[in-house]
Amino acid sequence: MLLQVAIDKAESLGVIAQVRGIADIIEIGTPLLKRFGVGAIATARELSPDTPILADTKTVDAGDLEAEMVFGAGARLMTVLSSTSRATHAAVGTVAARFGAFVVVDTITESGEPQLLPVGATFPESFAYVGVHSPTDIRAAGDRSTAHIDAVSEIHRRGFRVALAGGIGPETLDAVLAAEPEIVIVGSAITGANDPRRVAKWIKDRLRNPGRGWPSDGR
Repeated sequence: MLLQVAIDKAESLGVIAQVRGIADIIEIGTPLLKRFGVGAIATARELSPDTPILADTKTVDAGDLEAEMVFGAGARLMTVLSSTSRATHAAVGTVAARFGAFVVVDTITESGEPQLLPVGATFPESFAYVGVHSPTDIRAAGDRSTAHIDAVSEIHRRGFRVALAGGIGPETLDAVLAAEPEIVIVGSAITGANDPRRVAKWIKDRLRNPGRGWPSDGR
C-alpha cells in the first residue's frame, strides 16, 4: 500500500518537506489549487522533487485543458469525477497518455450509494485507480460512516485498483489496512499533527507492519 499525503491548506505546505522520503504521493488538494493555481504544483515539486504530485482537480468538463495545465506543471496524477461524461474521460486520458501520467476516477459524488460506479464502467488505460472517497463536509456534519472502507472489496472485485480517502486516522486505520486499498490517503491526521513527519513515518511503517499502535502523542 502506498501513502498519499493530502495538502489542502496553505499553512500545511511546509509539511511537504517534512514528509519527503516517506510519502509516496503528495496531493495538492482542491482548495489549494483554487487558491494558488498550478503554482502550488510547482511549489510541491520544489519542496519534494522526488515525490510524484497528484493534482486533485476533480475535473468534470474541459478535460483536455485541465489535464494540459496540471500535467504541464509537473503533476504525475490528477482526479476526474466518476460521474462526468465519457467524452471528458476520453479527453483526459488522451492528454495523460501523452505525458505518461495517470488518472484517478474520484467517486466522491457517489460515496453514499451502494453502487459506486455504473455497471460495466470502463476507462482509458491511463486511468490507474478508482478513488473511493468519503466527502469532508459529510464527515464534518457528523457522519462517521465507514461505508467507503467497506466498498473497497467491491471495487477490487470489479477489477479496479483503489485509492481510499476520507477520515483516515487512529479510529479507522485498522479497517483500512484490512481492506488493503492500493493507496491510503491521509490528510489532517498528518498535517494537523504536532510532529507530521513522525506520524507519517508511523503510518508508512504500519502499511508494512500492521501490528503497531497509533502514537499517543502524535497530535
